[in-house]
Amino acid sequence: MMMPDVYRALGDPTRRRIVSMLKQGSKTQKEIVEAFDISQPAIKKHLTILLEEKIISERLKGKYRIYSLNTNSLQIAYQDMLQYIAELLDDQLVSLKDYVERGEIRDEQD
Repeated sequence: MMMPDVYRALGDPTRRRIVSMLKQGSKTQKEIVEAFDISQPAIKKHLTILLEEKIISERLKGKYRIYSLNTNSLQIAYQDMLQYIAELLDDQLVSLKDYVERGEIRDEQD
């Protein structure tokens, strides 16, 4: 299973606003389009990216497309991002520790 690219999905303010709307509950495509001052095709493009990254899900109900947050996928993306940041910080802390230890050794030799 490929992990969602949360940066691609949420890197755009319009997509973040769509996700915030869906946090309140499922919405039809029409409801989402009406909340913005941009065209329906532009909104559809944003929805497609959110769908591709599995941040939202889509279901058909009669002639309506209903969009919902995919909370499971968001939770996985969140955990992955925390792990990534933790690894970056660990690397930085190891580098700092090595630097400080090298500096302390020099001080002892003086």
